[in-house]
Amino acid sequence: MAGGWNRIARRVRVPVGFAFAAFFLSLAKPTFLFLGLSLALVAPGLLLRGYASGYVKKNAELTVTGPYAHTRNPLYLGSTLIAFGFALAAGSLSIAAVLAVLFAAIYVPVIRSEEEYLRSTFPEFARYAAAVPRLVPRIVAVGGLGSTKGVFSAALYRKHREYNALLGGAGMYAALIVKLLLLRK
Repeated sequence: MAGGWNRIARRVRVPVGFAFAAFFLSLAKPTFLFLGLSLALVAPGLLLRGYASGYVKKNAELTVTGPYAHTRNPLYLGSTLIAFGFALAAGSLSIAAVLAVLFAAIYVPVIRSEEEYLRSTFPEFARYAAAVPRLVPRIVAVGGLGSTKGVFSAALYRKHREYNALLGGAGMYAALIVKLLLLRK
C-alpha cells in the first residue's frame, strides 16, 4: 500500500499544489505586516531552491556538494520555507494546518520514494544518508563524500526551470497584494 501511495503522491504533488493555491487565496487575509514578515521565509526558500537546482544532476550522479552537503533535500526544504512563508502572509492558522497535513501526506512519501531510488542506484547513498540529515540542515557541510567539488551551474538552474518558482512566488505576492487592496475598500 505504501508503494502505491508513494507513486500517487509523486504524481499529484504539483496538481495538489495548484489546487491548494486556489484554496489558499480564497481564505487568505493578508496584511502588509504579514506580507513583509513572510519574506523572511519565502526569500530564503526561493534562494535555496535556485541554489540547489544549480547543483543537482538528476538521475546522473549523487549530488553531495553545495546545499546537498547540508541536507539531502534542499529543494523540498526550500519549498517548505516558501509554503509556510505564504501561510504566514495569509495570516491564517487554518491554512498553515492544512499545509502541514498536505506536506506530511505528500512530501514524506515522495522523499522516501526518491531515497529508495537513490539507494538502489548509487551505492554511496547509504554513507551519504548516514552523514547528512534528510531535511533539517546541518550548519557545517559534510565534506569528503563526493569525488569532485561541485559548483553552481546556471545552465542546470535553467535546465531545471527553477525560475518558475521565482515567477510563481512573485505571482502569489501580486495576488495577495491585490486581495489586500480589495479588502481595504
